[in-house]
Amino acid sequence: MSKAFAPSKHQGMDAITISAPDGARATVMLQGGHVVAWQPAGGVEQLYCSPTAVFASGKAVRGGIPVCFPQFGPRGPLPQHGFARTLPWQLMMAEQGKDDALCVLRLTDSDDTRKIWPHAFVLELTVRISGRRIDLELACENTGELPLEFMAALHSYLRLEDLTDARLHGLQGLSYEDMVAGKKDQVETADALRVSGEVDRVYAHATRALMLREPKHALRIEQEEFTDVVVWNPWSDRCVALPDMPDDDYHQMLCVEAARINVPVRLAPGEEWAGRQSLSLDI
Repeated sequence: MSKAFAPSKHQGMDAITISAPDGARATVMLQGGHVVAWQPAGGVEQLYCSPTAVFASGKAVRGGIPVCFPQFGPRGPLPQHGFARTLPWQLMMAEQGKDDALCVLRLTDSDDTRKIWPHAFVLELTVRISGRRIDLELACENTGELPLEFMAALHSYLRLEDLTDARLHGLQGLSYEDMVAGKKDQVETADALRVSGEVDRVYAHATRALMLREPKHALRIEQEEFTDVVVWNPWSDRCVALPDMPDDDYHQMLCVEAARINVPVRLAPGEEWAGRQSLSLDI
């Protein structure tokens, strides 16, 4: 690695913007270890971030790639999606190499986290960009004396030209939980998922690559050690009820999230785990 990057500001919040020699760029907020922008080399912005998102201390930002940890959604006693996405992370490094750029951010337990989740841990997010690809790795180490268990997700909001023209390939044959209909053990029969209403699904055993296709380009989505895929879009009624998202912006996004939900990660003292998601633009 050669060039190092210094922290700056994004919407008034502490952040780091990294850029590769080929022009690829990404911005990560220190609050939440939250990737809020990714522009591949020769491409346009690929992440959706609401124009009415709230950027404030302790507030979750609507869009980008929030980190959900150690709980997903309301599936437990902790705040929605856990606490990692609203806490300040420490920037460990941010450098540019010959053909890439990367940054590493870290979150550790504190008196406040142990009050609601009594475990010692080190959580690290590594973001690497090069060409038309972004790689994210979320790693956790149990630094305590007791076993711990957690859920995790990279809650990726993907930007679309128009949701009605988008198709998500690669889910056919997978079982899923439909949280809108309140039904479990459903099976995806479509060769390509087309969203035509509110969707909130957790697909299990999602090990193969997905392809999000639009008329002008496609995005390849891969993951490792994240065994579930969450697909979410609020559609019109739910979008109107969201105070931090314009009423019609559900047309401009689809969440395709790498997750560990159905089988949480279990770590003995001293053990580590790492999950990865990669997005590659195919123009």
